[in-house]
Amino acid sequence: MRRQFEGFYALGRYAYHRVMPLPVFHVDAFTSKHFAGNPAAVCPLAEWLDDGLLQAVAAENNLSETAFFVPVGDHYELRWFTPRCEVKLCGHATLASAFILWETLGTKGDSVRFETRFSGALTISRDGSLLAMDFPALRPRACAAPPSALIEGLGRSPSSVVQIEDNYFAVYEHEEEVKGIRPDLHVLEKLHPAGVAITAPGKKADFVSRYFAPSYGIPEDPVTGSTHCSLAPYWAQRLGKTSLHALQISERGGELWCEVKGERVILKGSAVLTLQGELLI
Repeated sequence: MRRQFEGFYALGRYAYHRVMPLPVFHVDAFTSKHFAGNPAAVCPLAEWLDDGLLQAVAAENNLSETAFFVPVGDHYELRWFTPRCEVKLCGHATLASAFILWETLGTKGDSVRFETRFSGALTISRDGSLLAMDFPALRPRACAAPPSALIEGLGRSPSSVVQIEDNYFAVYEHEEEVKGIRPDLHVLEKLHPAGVAITAPGKKADFVSRYFAPSYGIPEDPVTGSTHCSLAPYWAQRLGKTSLHALQISERGGELWCEVKGERVILKGSAVLTLQGELLI
């Protein structure tokens, strides 16, 4: 499997002593058209680089996520970095990585398995024109006393708040409320390590959402696959259905199809390549 990376670059101990080309791809995920969805950077590696260099590359890309993967036997090890830090789970950069493996690097077969440090094994499969990601279901719990910074930062009180370890989910009753939120990002940053998703029933979809993570260097994420690991179970229970259509109504916008299967969530979406080249490190 390593052979598919031959011709990109070979990195050894001397990588820090001379300029080396690092392949980089930009992919718009959860969309079928250019300049929409969520852009992710994808960097295939022959072997792992120093964590500081991975973080520097992610900061240089300056996108919400940069994905790095290394082939190991019949699967790939996968990690994700924001411009500021490594994260436990990222949906759109996982989708983008699988897309690059199939569409650019010539990987065969109808599924790809990634092994991750914090979220276990993630399998991506072809489903017609879509890519389907098998992710853990992260079911939110009720938040009896939302922190004051959440309400102050959003500027509009939600009807309810639920949470998991890394996120608060503010639930509103109408899509227009979600569209109208103009958050105070400096206030929301005080909630670190938590990010904030806002959500409501949708007009053209089962539900809509937006997501803010300013403390991670992401003021508003255009489309957030990982939050749908919690949004999908929440709305499945509330709406009494396991298959849902979701829209993330950021400025760029994105579209997902979600299926809740017990303790797993299948997230489906499209992707398009927008840039490929080399970063000199």
